[in-house]
Amino acid sequence: MSTREEIIGGFYGQADENSRLTRSRHGQLEYATTMAYIHRYAGPGSRVLEVGAGTGRYSVALAKEGMRVTAVELLESHLAILRENGRGLENLEAFRGDATDLSRFADGTYDVTLVFGPMYHLYRSEEVHRAIDEAVRVTKPGGVILFAFLSVYAIMYANYLQGNWAAGQEENFTADYRIRHFKEQLFTGYDVEEFERLFDGKPVARITTAGVDGLLEPLEDRADFQIRDEDFDAFAAWYLHFAEKRELLGHTNHLLYICRKT
Repeated sequence: MSTREEIIGGFYGQADENSRLTRSRHGQLEYATTMAYIHRYAGPGSRVLEVGAGTGRYSVALAKEGMRVTAVELLESHLAILRENGRGLENLEAFRGDATDLSRFADGTYDVTLVFGPMYHLYRSEEVHRAIDEAVRVTKPGGVILFAFLSVYAIMYANYLQGNWAAGQEENFTADYRIRHFKEQLFTGYDVEEFERLFDGKPVARITTAGVDGLLEPLEDRADFQIRDEDFDAFAAWYLHFAEKRELLGHTNHLLYICRKT
């Protein structure tokens, strides 16, 4: 059977991850909303760790703002692009690594820790909890950790209304509608409360749970979809204002669980 790294590498080897947050309106909204939340807790001089940094969209931008950034990425292909994108930034360092093993970093090192990709691709409970525990461990007491995760309901609406609903339902739910998690899914989704319960008993206090891209991904496929450049900033500000409303969270593809280390 293929390993998790082989499955992930096979997908991203055919996808342009470097432009994902810029080439569509839902990607642009995800980036704008996520950066707004990062800026609530980090600023120039902050020590920031990004785990699952991809090609460095966040890490490079934060380093350019004067933060001291360490990026960790599983895939060598992404890491090469990240290093090229961050060339010349002395306050950015990048390493190959896995979210489940951050042993190269000491306890309580970072002001803010970002875990923006790994939770999409971790399926076994012990690995999920190891990634959470490692992120908590390397964060300073009082520091903030932002975990990105996916809504299983948004996955269904975005990907399985093109005549393939039954296949998506079988992949993501059991016959009695319990949510499934297994590595061949490639991307695994959560019920919001299910994800929040992962932190029960952890040495963290929840700050908030927020959506970052709303309903845009499935809507953007409509022929009549349009957000003009002159409207986008206003739309992004409007969305940010409502990003934490509980009744909207299940419909956004990407979410943030934000907590403080106690």
